[in-house]
Amino acid sequence: MKITFKGFTEHALFALNIFIIFLLIFGKQISVPLWLQSFGRLHPMLLHFPIVLLLLVMILEIFRFNKSYATLTIYHKFTSGLLLGGIFLATVTVIMGLLLSKEDGYSGSTLQWHKWTGVSLVFISSFIYWIREKSWYNSPLSKTFAMLTIISLLLTGHYGAILTHGENFVLAPVTPAPEKVSLEQALIYQDVVLPIFTAKCASCHNMEKAKGSLNLTDASSMLRGGKNGKLFVPGNPQISLLLQRLHLPIEDEKRMPPKGKPELTVTEIAILTLWIKGNAQLDKKVIDLPQQDSLRILASTTLAPSTSIAQQYDFDAASEATVKKLNNDYRVISILDKGSPALSVNIYNKTIYKPEALKELTEIKKQIVFLNLNGLPVQDEDLKTISSFENLRKLNLNFTAIKGDGLKHLLPLKQLNTLSLSGTAVNFNTVKQLVAMKNLKELSLWRTDIKENEIGQLKQLAKGIRIITGFKDDGKSPIKLNQPHLSTTVSIFKNRIPLQIKHPINGVEIRYTTDGTEPDSLKSPLYDKEIEIKESITLKTKAYKTGWYGSDVLTFNFYQSRYSPDSIAFIVAPSEKYKGDGPKTLTDLQLGSFDIQNGKWIGYNENMALMLFFKEQLPLKSISINMMKKIPTHILPPQELEVWGGTNEKNMRLLQRVKNPMPQKDEADAFIKMEVKFKSQPISCIKIVGKNFKKLPEWHAGKGQPAWIFMDEILLN
Repeated sequence: MKITFKGFTEHALFALNIFIIFLLIFGKQISVPLWLQSFGRLHPMLLHFPIVLLLLVMILEIFRFNKSYATLTIYHKFTSGLLLGGIFLATVTVIMGLLLSKEDGYSGSTLQWHKWTGVSLVFISSFIYWIREKSWYNSPLSKTFAMLTIISLLLTGHYGAILTHGENFVLAPVTPAPEKVSLEQALIYQDVVLPIFTAKCASCHNMEKAKGSLNLTDASSMLRGGKNGKLFVPGNPQISLLLQRLHLPIEDEKRMPPKGKPELTVTEIAILTLWIKGNAQLDKKVIDLPQQDSLRILASTTLAPSTSIAQQYDFDAASEATVKKLNNDYRVISILDKGSPALSVNIYNKTIYKPEALKELTEIKKQIVFLNLNGLPVQDEDLKTISSFENLRKLNLNFTAIKGDGLKHLLPLKQLNTLSLSGTAVNFNTVKQLVAMKNLKELSLWRTDIKENEIGQLKQLAKGIRIITGFKDDGKSPIKLNQPHLSTTVSIFKNRIPLQIKHPINGVEIRYTTDGTEPDSLKSPLYDKEIEIKESITLKTKAYKTGWYGSDVLTFNFYQSRYSPDSIAFIVAPSEKYKGDGPKTLTDLQLGSFDIQNGKWIGYNENMALMLFFKEQLPLKSISINMMKKIPTHILPPQELEVWGGTNEKNMRLLQRVKNPMPQKDEADAFIKMEVKFKSQPISCIKIVGKNFKKLPEWHAGKGQPAWIFMDEILLN
């Protein structure tokens, strides 16, 4: 029997429909292998072609029984072939989508609507193809089924667009922009930072499509981070994952936003950087920041103009083209207030700073009212250039390389009211000349070579200038001590570990406890010499000093692991994606962080099982396994942990079994040390079996999917 191309396609179409039904029924029990995930990711690339074909053929189907076309054989053959091709491609696209939906980050009602409208589209159009040659198939039926197909097609595309581009994607251009919040009312996170996430990130990181298990549509989800760990480290933008991803090359697959998505502007990146540097506070108002604070200045450009009367300036605004040309990765120029001609300039990166960075600003010298050069290798000679910025109000030269000889160049700046020289090598004689500046109201001089008695002389000479010299511990203005420091960052030891606790401030008392209780200033042991840790403990330590508030408690866990196995064998192989450094990961005396991609974790998406072997029999009585709990990324402690032991593989018995309840929805990320204790006995081999939760609960974004088990260190005592 001769098989035609049409016949083969029809049979393949039938088989693919059956396969779709199989995926719908058994999808939750299926784990998609890595090689097949790439096939699923072709879904967005292929889907546009069958959409066009099916839309065209359904329009033709509506007119199929029109008198002009009813007798045209070529019309029927053409529409039949076109319909078969469109349905076949749509069926393949749906299968790709079902495979793609198995990856982390796809969940929610929008995904379900997209899935079922897509499946309905395939089933309806397939049904049309198989009945359209029947004798009872007529014009009303063709029009009805064609309209059903078109409606399914439009709904599928609509929900797909929401998944890909976010809510209101189609109507966004004609939807009125939300009214901007005024500067007085604006919160830094809610009204400045969140709009950046919404505009540039939320299309991929939302409740419906949380790529990388990261949701950026609300504060609590944002703070939880994603499968790669926390989004940022408050106060430390340099090591924050968010900014690292933003600065990757555009070709890097980990770069955010990915290629083809709207880029963040220089100002938006600067806002995120400054917000994280300021400890990423959520409830702070913009106006609570100092008036010349860089974050406040940048934030004001995105908000409605201040309702208060803006400061008037007698100069015109610089051209947008000029400001845009002068902006770059290390120099950010922004408008001081919306509608104002005044400009703020912040220059960063001391490693690439050159005097030309200042000289190039002469094009906007009239408009610069705030200049921040903090920490740059600015020389006295560079102050000549700054002297031409005739409307400069505030100048930050903290921790620059100036020595003071060039301060004379600043004397002609009649508008300068705030000058910061802290951390520089200026002296009394070079600073004394500044008292002649009539508008100077604030002068910062802490950590300079100017002596205390000379500061007194300056205050006498310049009674109208507020001179800031830093904090002096007079016992009248207590501040909180910083935490003590430990001499080691090693948390796992074999027999004993010596420990020293230090504090940078002289005269501080350090109190500590080793039983998990909070140390106090009276009853807790006073640290006065090296401590020797000989067992697993939770050390808590706190600093105290008269006239100061006590520090926050520093908590550090020390874990003893007296023995190490001579070899480890996986009975069940871990995930290819999370296999760390193999068995070494479990005995390298290093605990992993919440970054699951750092190669420090062994991960299972099923039951785990492994064997530990010892050349000699050991008197073991406890085993502890360090595990992770990170609920949003499907990582839970095992539902059940079994430890088997014996003198050889064939002579093993159950030593202990530990069960864990299903975690609650709002439990925080944590590292869990699962300890199994048993009667001391000679052991030369151990089998550890962990059983994962097979289905995540209804409240979880991945409901019905299996939980992951992550472990990184086995402690034997």
